[in-house]
Amino acid sequence: MNELDPNKAVPPPPGSQIEASITKFHRSMAARLRNYFLTGLVLVGPIYITVNLTWWFINWVDNIVRPFIPIAYRTETYLPWQIPGTGLILALSALTLLGFLTANFVGRKLVEASEFILNRMPVVRPIYKGLKQIFETLFSKSGSSFRKCALVEFPSPGMWSLVFLSQSATPEIAERLPDTEHVAAFLPCTPNPTTGFFFYVPRRDVVDLDITVEQAMTLLMSAGMVQPGASVADQQKRLAALAETARAAQALPASRPKAPAN
Repeated sequence: MNELDPNKAVPPPPGSQIEASITKFHRSMAARLRNYFLTGLVLVGPIYITVNLTWWFINWVDNIVRPFIPIAYRTETYLPWQIPGTGLILALSALTLLGFLTANFVGRKLVEASEFILNRMPVVRPIYKGLKQIFETLFSKSGSSFRKCALVEFPSPGMWSLVFLSQSATPEIAERLPDTEHVAAFLPCTPNPTTGFFFYVPRRDVVDLDITVEQAMTLLMSAGMVQPGASVADQQKRLAALAETARAAQALPASRPKAPAN
């Protein structure tokens, strides 16, 4: 007759209440770690990407401006390291000073003389004129380019795409289009809105949207995951709900249940 060793642990029978409690404990622990990770990712991710993009832009401007700075005036000449951002400050100062100088009579005459020379160059003339018109349109306060967002039925009936509206068709183009008002539209791609399709669409087929260009860009780059109208307060509420879920999971009994005494 075999005797049971009282010091030997007896495994719980399959399907018992103890096994169910242990499984529930493991699941709660996994859910708790997952919520902790997502909370940390939501907090650190945007900050990390923003800092890296800002740092890249500062270094990019510094590398462009540094060759124009005499060696005697560079920070690394007097310090054991280079101070980042000096090139960016010099570039902003130089552009502001240049704008101030072109506002007076002498500056305007110099700009006119430079443009006269560029307009006489066969290859450079179309490039310069095109780029100048683009910059004047983009940074003009009175310009209407990419200041409105709308929906058009594209690429097939029943499918709607987000577009940016610019200006109406010029008379040279409008007279060759059907007899209705057309507007220029740019349909950006996702998640890279710098590429896309440009076309003229009838004004009656455009559905205007009451959202800003920044909200539309966020919608495109997130592939619809971040919808317009979600305020900062809503985002904070979602983050707080995620943290509350993690705290609730932590409040669950973390100790392993003991086997009932025989």
